[in-house]
Amino acid sequence: MPSPVDAPSEGAAGPPASRIARVRSEVTQFLVAGGLAYAVDVLVFNLCLSLGMGGVGAKITSSIPATIVAYVGNRYWTYRHRDRTGVGREYTLFFVFSAIAAGIQASSVFVSHTLMGYESKLADNISANIVGMALGTLFRFWAFRTWVFKHKRPDPAPVAEGGMS
Repeated sequence: MPSPVDAPSEGAAGPPASRIARVRSEVTQFLVAGGLAYAVDVLVFNLCLSLGMGGVGAKITSSIPATIVAYVGNRYWTYRHRDRTGVGREYTLFFVFSAIAAGIQASSVFVSHTLMGYESKLADNISANIVGMALGTLFRFWAFRTWVFKHKRPDPAPVAEGGMS
């Protein structure tokens, strides 16, 4: 019996309970793949801070390897049941939306430093890896699900070629 994640489409077809199960499974897998990427992000972020890099630069730098880990986890696990619309298209959109999300996270550090005056490593971690990550994760889930990993579209019904002869 196929799991809800392996279902070919998440469109309006199927009872509400099965749609809810598919979305719940997708959210769970998204969060697990994201959790691994998050671990990479936090590790690289703190390594950069330890090497003397500023908070905003460290956040931007740490986002690069984390985004690569997230793409692999999402393409080959979370959204494996969705149409493959071309690696180039997916990869480009994934990184564009991830860059926007990284900007959301870096903006959180900027607000913490510039507007609020908090400049400790603890403040950088809270603003980047808790507040910024939460906002960025919400944006990523919506963007990846909506634009990057498209739903499979049902094949159109064949047009009957009939006519009077």
